[in-house]
Amino acid sequence: MKTVIKNIAELIQTEDTPRKWVAGSDMKSISTIKDAFVEIENGLITSFGSMDQWNGIEDWNNTEVIDAEGGMVFPTYCDSHTHLVFAASREGEFVDRINGLSYQEIAKKGGGILNSVEKLQNTSEDELYEGALIRLNELVQMGTGAIEIKSGYGLTVESELKMLRVIKRLKENTDVTIKATFLGAHALPKEYKDNKEGYMDLVINEIPKVAEEKLADYVDIFCEEGYFTVTDTERLLKAANKFGIKAKTHVNQFNAIGGVKASVDLGALSVDHLEEMNEKDFDALSGSDCMPTILPACSFFLGIPYGPAKEMMERGLPVALATDYNPGSSPSGSMNFVASLGCIQLQMTPEEVINATTINTAYAMGLEKELGSIAIGKKANLFITKPIPSYAYLPYSFGNNVIDRVMINGKIKK
Repeated sequence: MKTVIKNIAELIQTEDTPRKWVAGSDMKSISTIKDAFVEIENGLITSFGSMDQWNGIEDWNNTEVIDAEGGMVFPTYCDSHTHLVFAASREGEFVDRINGLSYQEIAKKGGGILNSVEKLQNTSEDELYEGALIRLNELVQMGTGAIEIKSGYGLTVESELKMLRVIKRLKENTDVTIKATFLGAHALPKEYKDNKEGYMDLVINEIPKVAEEKLADYVDIFCEEGYFTVTDTERLLKAANKFGIKAKTHVNQFNAIGGVKASVDLGALSVDHLEEMNEKDFDALSGSDCMPTILPACSFFLGIPYGPAKEMMERGLPVALATDYNPGSSPSGSMNFVASLGCIQLQMTPEEVINATTINTAYAMGLEKELGSIAIGKKANLFITKPIPSYAYLPYSFGNNVIDRVMINGKIKK
């Protein structure tokens, strides 16, 4: 079956030779084609160009034609950092913050991550799956075609494996591209508050089982004061590397304590959050294969500093933007909103934001050869906008839904 999308006002993020990522000053540029078409077969992009180059249709019996009706076509967003599987919302903590409590103060009184842990441990696998599936389908309609999902709200062997099985079911039963991350070292369970070494042993001893059952593509750890140390991070990453599992780490959300360098030195694919950076962190990232990933919706929701995206790009680094979708610190999975925050709060240009939410986040999920741009041989994960005046209108019109249709693997999602 062949599909043709025609009458595209502008085809965004086209590549003749796909890149692994876009970095530094190159992030200011994207390639587009006006008055364009895209051809798709077996879920992959087979041709694209301007309408005056289109050869037309040879076999009408085996071709579906989609008229973009003057809308623009983008590659779908790749959201490389989420906590999509959770048991319940945490709007009570939202009210606590309005009343003056900090994120750390809420955590100390039993809120935060441990709040989600308690609820998840008492929720069945089927209930978790059904809730996550509803959220996932909502995100697809908002333009997300690939997503990374972490465990981390279980904090027992049984519950962490339960979360990873839910993610595996989502992989098997949906056509969205999904990557799973084992985040057993998200916080210390109450019963281990005076025995962190024992809990780290527990997490590390689970890695062989996670690897054997292919439950996770990556491992993660929250390297932060009051959670896990640089030494803990090094222990976990070294253990995971023995099984060929790369890391995607939480670092520098509130403090810069050396987690960036430890992660880079041990081959992490990405380092995420990065609200606080120092010279050693920038030096560690320079020349590495690690993707700096900023989570601006978390900064927006918690009222904490935003990551220094402009400085990263000025230093020649790539930048990725993801949602951090979770019930406590970023209860939104809208990559459209993240794109708007990139422009409004991080002072990134629309071109930089498009690169940061497509090609670069694809790399941060190990998917740069499959997704992140309009290129021959890549998956036909695309969205068609309503007629809009320019691609800058997408982040400009925050709060408005300008996406008309979403295509996953060459098929329009209903």
